[in-house]
Amino acid sequence: MIAVITGDIINSQISDVERWIIPLKKTLQRYGSETKHWDIFRGDSFQLALAPEQALLAALHIKSTLKQDKLHDVRMAIGLGAETYSTSKVTEANGSAYVNSGACFEQLKKQNLAIKSDHEQFDETLNIMFSLSLLTTNTWSSTVSEVIKTVIEHPDEHQKQLAKRLNKSQSTISEALKRGGFEEIMMMNTFYKHNISQL
Repeated sequence: MIAVITGDIINSQISDVERWIIPLKKTLQRYGSETKHWDIFRGDSFQLALAPEQALLAALHIKSTLKQDKLHDVRMAIGLGAETYSTSKVTEANGSAYVNSGACFEQLKKQNLAIKSDHEQFDETLNIMFSLSLLTTNTWSSTVSEVIKTVIEHPDEHQKQLAKRLNKSQSTISEALKRGGFEEIMMMNTFYKHNISQL
């Protein structure tokens, strides 16, 4: 089983492309090599193939990257399933993970993060959790987004180290994590990882 994230940038047309494409590429590079594991296509759409247990945190990582610029946000669909055809270009690969990701993406309306697998009950539970989490993550400020992105990239660092890295006070880091619902999001990620291991 693999995971495929299909996404596009909200409000990509209202700023210079460099404002979102450079940070997005840097984040995607953490999950593999360009074209084989991820690619940007159709101007502002992207696809990322990765291990299923990484997918939700990767989606939140991408969101925290884009929301550092208050003009932008991102819509993403996580598809879980098989990869039956693999090439050097992720956009040409195939299998139920790709089909589920594409179908889920086409169905995105107000909710800008959703999941589709071959297990309906699993999807239903996770999508309810996602919709609740979006009440918080859709309102992340630039500061909250920056702090959460940094914590995801440096999970072993304490708040004091993060504060030094970001040149902020420790209380700012603590407050940003609280406002961003970071602890609850990590609980959701733990639930997600536990349940995909049961599929």
